[in-house]
Amino acid sequence: MDVNRRHLLGVSAAGAAGALAMPPDAARAATLTSSLGRDITQYGVRPGSPDDQTRALQRAIDEAARTQTPLALPGGLYRTGMLRLESGTQLIGVRGATKLVFSGGASMLSGEGADRVGLTGITLDGGSIALPARRGLIHCLSGHDIRIIDCEITGGGGNAIWLEQISGDVSGNIITRTAATAVVSFDARGLIVSRNTINVTGDNGIEILRTAIGDDGTLVTDNRIEDIKAGAGGSGQYGNAINVFRAGNVIVRGNRIKNCDYSAVRGNSASNIQITGNSVSDVREVALYSEFSFQGAVIANNTVDGAAFGVSVCNFNEGGRIAVVQGNIIRNLLAKRPIGTAPDDDAGIGIYVEADTSVTGNVIENAPSFGIVAGWGKYLRDVVISGNVIRNAFAGVGVSVAAGAGTALVNNNMISETPRGAVVGLDHARAVTTDLSVEGAQRFAQVAIGTNAVRR
Repeated sequence: MDVNRRHLLGVSAAGAAGALAMPPDAARAATLTSSLGRDITQYGVRPGSPDDQTRALQRAIDEAARTQTPLALPGGLYRTGMLRLESGTQLIGVRGATKLVFSGGASMLSGEGADRVGLTGITLDGGSIALPARRGLIHCLSGHDIRIIDCEITGGGGNAIWLEQISGDVSGNIITRTAATAVVSFDARGLIVSRNTINVTGDNGIEILRTAIGDDGTLVTDNRIEDIKAGAGGSGQYGNAINVFRAGNVIVRGNRIKNCDYSAVRGNSASNIQITGNSVSDVREVALYSEFSFQGAVIANNTVDGAAFGVSVCNFNEGGRIAVVQGNIIRNLLAKRPIGTAPDDDAGIGIYVEADTSVTGNVIENAPSFGIVAGWGKYLRDVVISGNVIRNAFAGVGVSVAAGAGTALVNNNMISETPRGAVVGLDHARAVTTDLSVEGAQRFAQVAIGTNAVRR
């Protein structure tokens, strides 16, 4: 046997003997740490220490980033102030066991101009310590390929995650008890926000924002969002599960949303937004919203059970136009006035649209006001309402017949149990005609009424 072979066998035997001598849990931890990357305890960091470990943690992060080596954090509690993340930083914890506890600062983890940052399996406890405005417990600016995966963030005294000009992936995280918003993104460069669980926030659940109207393309998919409060007040800026502002080509799909002070999904000046396949319950304003200066919205295949307003596509006066509202189930809407007295203009409506819009294949039940409304005063143009089922509403379809209103086609709908009428003309919120679906009723040139099945 040659010397090298004997040396290798000796090293292997010594390693095996050492592993056998270690307690089983310690051996498993050592094996796990070595397979993930450098063990942070090599830098003097002590899991469970009552002392603040900001300096030792920062030294470990800097060295691991310099050598482009993942940094493994064994289970335990680490007290820390703000830590800087450099390009290539990869922090890997033991999910549910590795916990960073915030001792104060502008943020807990901050990366500016850092690319390829990864955070996995770490719990961040903000301790409800107040953060400055426009900061997050995790705060990343101008970075490429930022990945925050399978982490838990709790007790944020401001925003949980704040991103500006970021591409990457925020997925599989649990974010609870956040004073402001769970995830904020400004001017994304290619972002996925997916499969997160968000509970109890003071402002919004997820915000996809831009400093000016433009393409964004963020994917917001398969998140579970509940208990969103409008703690900052306002008239709709807060209290939304998902808020998209000025960001074009955003896809909001497959989210489960429950208990919001305002909207489940709110698109403001967000062109080509797609709001599809979401499940919504117990929201106290408009469930699904596309408003102000947008061109193009698809709101399809969603379920809304319990809201003041099901779907609103509005603000033609601001240039809002072009939409498809299709295949939604909307029911059990809320009223602000006693049912049967007069329709509300701000509650109890299933679907509201204004311009260049197709409303087809929706099912609306238990709407204390109108099932579907087209137009507000003169703000109506080229709306098709066809193939919908409306049941148990104060009135079925309301169409603006005010001076200057454009054309609407109401055809092939099934309308039942609507005491005020199946199809009525409106002057803003006020019904001003008898049932236009009745033979011999007054006709209006801009309202084309085809064959509708009406059961009174």
